[in-house]
Amino acid sequence: MSGQKSPDAFRTISEVATELDVPQHVLRFWESKFNQIRPLKRGGGRRYYRPEDVDLLRGVRTLLYNDGYTIKGVQKVFREQGVKFVSETGRGTVDTSLAELAREAVERGEQEEREGPAKPVSASGRKRLEVLLEDLISLKDEIDETLWESEDEES
Repeated sequence: MSGQKSPDAFRTISEVATELDVPQHVLRFWESKFNQIRPLKRGGGRRYYRPEDVDLLRGVRTLLYNDGYTIKGVQKVFREQGVKFVSETGRGTVDTSLAELAREAVERGEQEEREGPAKPVSASGRKRLEVLLEDLISLKDEIDETLWESEDEES
């Protein structure tokens, strides 16, 4: 960031492009692909980026250029992990284990898309899944009850 501006100051597209080392047209392209990127636009269509916009753009840049995500992959990260995750990626404050989990989830989703739609579950398979769900709910209730009892004992 420019040494003359406060860290909280708005940046022009040329300042952001220089800071992120990407051409201005790439920033405009990213705006068209990621609706989470919304700089303020003033007269004549001039863009002004808030510090959080710059963090978000830096996160997109990191995911695309450093981590090897595709545009669709970053869109999926936005959907599944949220804007905060992408911003933290841009600031370098995201937990690396969370970043790896996000990457694996996106890769699994992309693989599933390539393999085609899931096959429908048979009636017997559905019944087995319903029984498993009932068991899981029962186990969750037991865990909750145990936790409540241990909290009562501590009080």
